[in-house]
Amino acid sequence: MRYKHITVITDHLNADLVAEAMFDAGAEGVDILDRQDFLDLLKSDVIWDYVDDEVLSRGEDVKVSCVVGEEDESFLPVLQERLGEMAQRGVKYGEILVSVIDEADWANEWKKYYKPIVTPAVTVVPTWIRYVPREGETVMKLDPGMAFGTGEHATTRMCLDMADAKGKSVIDVGCGSGILGIAAAVTGAKSVYMCDIDEQAVEAARANAALNGADCVIERADLIEGGEKADLIFANLTADILARLAPSVGAHLNEGGEIIASGIIAERLGEVKEVFVRNGFVVAEERSEGDWRALRLVGR
Repeated sequence: MRYKHITVITDHLNADLVAEAMFDAGAEGVDILDRQDFLDLLKSDVIWDYVDDEVLSRGEDVKVSCVVGEEDESFLPVLQERLGEMAQRGVKYGEILVSVIDEADWANEWKKYYKPIVTPAVTVVPTWIRYVPREGETVMKLDPGMAFGTGEHATTRMCLDMADAKGKSVIDVGCGSGILGIAAAVTGAKSVYMCDIDEQAVEAARANAALNGADCVIERADLIEGGEKADLIFANLTADILARLAPSVGAHLNEGGEIIASGIIAERLGEVKEVFVRNGFVVAEERSEGDWRALRLVGR
């Protein structure tokens, strides 16, 4: 299968905003190639042997990339429109590069830039990375596939940091490669249901659940149309999708349940908070990392 590989040139300060524009335009995953990220990694205690030397020697330009189907004619115009709107508010970006690639070429390329996600509850490690766990550390192996982009680590990490899934029933809506639902399963969740409208994501999530021996129900579905209920719902999506979910998601929560909502760019945080509050939720906790925001929401 062939894809369009779309790259926007920007800088460190604007990279997350450009990534948000890609998600708004319909990208399933976004890759951010930023030299600063790897300089930060070098200062950490994560064991690594997978960073291409070219990345460390590159300049200040940041590449924000995604892939869409070769036949997709709508994505690029919507992306250009969204970036144009952002530019009027001061977001800076440069060239937009488009190329056509084979699935196998893309799969091998992004592996060079993926790193573990370390949180107090669980450490998520890509299958191709050598990682030596500390004593008592829970490690989850992950093969993201093309359903999960490397630019979302901040949003995912905040979800993992905020949630206590032990003994709870869990829903992971828009599960992508299944990282949040499977992490819940390996840290003691009572049950896990994951859904995504993208078949490729569902396949990746099922493969990753099997890789970790996680007992999860995973299906291609839209939560809004389903009848599942849980104590904890992960919704690591985008501001637009969260706003669409807010009026109906309460029907899927057990009494006393909570939602971890992430994938919110800073400039749209107020909008997302307002729509959830309007639909009967209270903001119990707020997290930030770079330009990304996450919320823990409970019913009134």
